[in-house]
Amino acid sequence: MSAPGRVLWVALGAASIAFHLGLIFSGLIPNLLSRPVHMLLALPWIFIFNAKTRGQMISGIILTLMGGAVTLYVALNEASLGDQYGFLNSDLQVAVAFTLIAVVLEMARRAVGWPLPLVALLALLYGLFGQYLPGEFGHPGIPLNSFMGNLTIAEGGIWGKLTGVSVSIVAIFVIFGAILNAGEAGQGFMNLATAAAGRLRGGAAKVSTLSSALFGSISGSASANVASTGAITLPAMTRLGYPRSFAGAVEAVASSGGQIMPPLMGAGAFVMVELTGIPYTSIMAAALLPALLYFVTVWLGINAFSHRYDLKGLPDEAQPDRKAVLITSAFFAVPFLVLLERMFIGGYTPQYAATIAIVAAAALLLINGKLQFNLKTTLSRLEDACINTGKQVSMIASIILCASIIIGVLGATGLGVKITSLILSGSGEMLWPALLLTAGACLILGMEVPTTAAYVICISVAGPALQQLGLAPLQAHLFVFWFALLSTITPPVCGAVFIAAGMVGENWLKVSVKAMALGLGLYIIPLALVANPSLIALEETPTAAIIAFLQIGVFLGMISYGVIAPLKPVLRALLVALGAVGIFVIPFAFN
Repeated sequence: MSAPGRVLWVALGAASIAFHLGLIFSGLIPNLLSRPVHMLLALPWIFIFNAKTRGQMISGIILTLMGGAVTLYVALNEASLGDQYGFLNSDLQVAVAFTLIAVVLEMARRAVGWPLPLVALLALLYGLFGQYLPGEFGHPGIPLNSFMGNLTIAEGGIWGKLTGVSVSIVAIFVIFGAILNAGEAGQGFMNLATAAAGRLRGGAAKVSTLSSALFGSISGSASANVASTGAITLPAMTRLGYPRSFAGAVEAVASSGGQIMPPLMGAGAFVMVELTGIPYTSIMAAALLPALLYFVTVWLGINAFSHRYDLKGLPDEAQPDRKAVLITSAFFAVPFLVLLERMFIGGYTPQYAATIAIVAAAALLLINGKLQFNLKTTLSRLEDACINTGKQVSMIASIILCASIIIGVLGATGLGVKITSLILSGSGEMLWPALLLTAGACLILGMEVPTTAAYVICISVAGPALQQLGLAPLQAHLFVFWFALLSTITPPVCGAVFIAAGMVGENWLKVSVKAMALGLGLYIIPLALVANPSLIALEETPTAAIIAFLQIGVFLGMISYGVIAPLKPVLRALLVALGAVGIFVIPFAFN
């Protein structure tokens, strides 16, 4: 990237930071103003910054100008559009609506590939022509001006609640993560993990688990987690003689847990706040024990694999000294403590607390791990933070905007209610068959679209059915969210495994087989929190929650050893059977 080009992108990233942080302190801003501007700021990153060829660059500039024109039209006319109640009253507005839809679909395609925009396109076709379908899955028909208007000029569809979450909460935490990653926080994660687990048997794998849990709590992306922490942990494991398939599996599984690890949990947790109406702090408290249980299971799986392979700890020369651990850990500990203190003790909203934590993280960019100040280094870090913010906010915006089309169509046509009825009838109105149907749908959809989008779509159609069958709203949402993550390690489409296998130079299928064994928690824990709801009741009944955590942890460890450790078939089957009974049968006996 040329120097003038970098300056331009840094300026655009800084504008995105200023806009999103400014919304926190600017009082009430109309949604039809803030949300289109959010999309406007994302357009150049998707269409121009990511362009790989001259053709993509030219088309990207054209699409950016078209998208900019229609988003500005909505933003500048928000007052009059609000009085139209989602009805397009001119040919110009019809053109704006179709252009806006086309630009959003192409944004998603360039950001995450074909599957998500194809699902959105199918939803649009259903909304436009579903009246011609026979039977109960048809709909009465919606006038074009009303259907397209609700999606594009009203606070539904593209400008609905999901986009509001992206604007007001997700973007703030993306800025927080970008600033943390620009400084010494990443090295602090690695140093702390190495000091805590490096000397243990399987130490390099356990360092990967801990560092990925810490890093993933701010990145919220399995792929980004593998690429960053894996660059350090994978070479360390292979140098110590760990099988390449095992090394890749550890990194893929540990990195996949980032999206379920508080305090940030990626974009999904903030979407969950909006969809459930449950405070973010309550969702974080509910998610904590299951997330810890997941990483405990990975840890136990590494121990089980150590009976198969000679998994050595890291040598002494690879251990950081205590002073370095203490200093570098402060680069992530201080902002995290500020964030948690402002939320739990100060009583502030998550986005306001994150803004204060951003100030603390930005101040730490002034010094390095040796507590030295260097102006050139500081400026470079600020530039990286601006550019990474722009890229990540635009990526999430593309996903959320496209998913919002799908949600808008489900609501306008009643298709969501019909799919809910289908799940109820297909499961015989029994909870566990409905859970398995939902899990299968999450897995299939998650193979093709990002986790957040898969979660939003699945919970929109399956959530009401699960709640009608007795699940509490938070149980249903966490269940779907966990199963939406399955595709990161489950064939045939497993993004985290693909990246880890490529980095370690191993066949991806071998990596995936070991990843599924190590990541048993991802398959079992969401079922366990249904069988034993106390697991997510840390805020209301902490004693019962901790007892459930210990009980599930013990029995899940038995299943893990039964699946992974080199045991006789009878003992293997016995451990798995006892573990399943302990997790799923015993809770029912006492409830």
